[in-house]
Amino acid sequence: MEEKTEELRDIFLSVSEEETVTESQTEDRGSLLGGSDGDLTEVVEQLREKFGFELSMDEETRCRLIEAFYDGADDEQLAERFDLDAETVFEARMELHLLRDGEPQLPEETVEAIRGSERSAERLAEEFDTTAEEIRRCRAVLETRERSRRVSQRFRTAYEERLTDTELSDHLAAETHEDGLDGATEGAEVDVDF
Repeated sequence: MEEKTEELRDIFLSVSEEETVTESQTEDRGSLLGGSDGDLTEVVEQLREKFGFELSMDEETRCRLIEAFYDGADDEQLAERFDLDAETVFEARMELHLLRDGEPQLPEETVEAIRGSERSAERLAEEFDTTAEEIRRCRAVLETRERSRRVSQRFRTAYEERLTDTELSDHLAAETHEDGLDGATEGAEVDVDF
């Protein structure tokens, strides 16, 4: 078997311009204290390449918006935090595939009528006793859901993985500072004046 391996190695070296057969597999050390911004930025850049963005917003703001979204901030809180209007926050969420549970907030029969309908938002709003803005938001949510589904929700999954990894890393890094002596000094007089 070793002869075959040597033959394959020699063939590889003669065909390729490489001088070695193996690839270095070392990882950088000290990843516990690293942040998620770099990782999230990569995901946002991949999303931009795949679908493009219409809003003019820098990557850092997009990443912070993702983090705040996963921290549970609603659109009004996000708008206040990033000094944006609620509509811009909604559009940014749609571009980033950040859908909330319960979106769109219309009855299911209305959502089904809107899905695939060519009628104007105003006409649908009249028919279903809602606002044209709600119809437009519903369409945006349905389009975002479809785009996200086409890529198997990989961007949302990537956000969640990065943010979960960061939370875990922060927790583990904080634990490394605990010395385990709390129990040993419990009940001891620590405010002694000599």
